[in-house]
This record gives sequence, structure tokens and C-alpha cells, in this order.
Amino acid sequence: MAGDRAYCQGAPSYTLGTGRFGMAPLGKGLILLGLLLVFAGAVIWGFGRVPYLGRLPGDIYVRRGNASFYFPLTTCILLSIAATIVLSMLRR
Repeated sequence: MAGDRAYCQGAPSYTLGTGRFGMAPLGKGLILLGLLLVFAGAVIWGFGRVPYLGRLPGDIYVRRGNASFYFPLTTCILLSIAATIVLSMLRR
């Protein structure tokens, strides 16, 4: 055992939280993300529905008999553009 310890003395440690930055920034980021999700959920729940969101021209809705298919293509594109703008502003 003593020989093993001497052999590994110069090797870097890969234990969580002991690195240069530790795990604190990751934990803070996850807590912030969770709070943002809770806030967004509360806003959506409080307002009920966002008007026109999900019923835009370009959203695909097909109904045949008892089956229906709905894919909000335009809504997805608009939300993607909005998320890109917000995240690029936060990154600066």
C-alpha cells in the first residue's frame, strides 16, 4: 500500500468539488434554472393561456374521423427565435 501511495502522489485528484472551481457554480446555475421554470410556470398558470399561441397560421392541424394530429410548427419557430434572442442577451 505504501508503494501505491508514492506512485499516485503526482496524479490529479478527480473527486467532485475539489477542482479549481468546485461544484458551487453548477449548483447555483441549477437553482437559478429551477426558479426560472417555476416563475414561467406561475406566469402561464396565472394567465391561463397565451392568446394566439398555438393557433398561428402555419401550425399544422389535421382531423380525420376520430383521430386528430396537431403540430405547432410556426409557434415552435417563434418560440425558438425568442429563446435565441433572450439567451444571446443574457450571454453578453
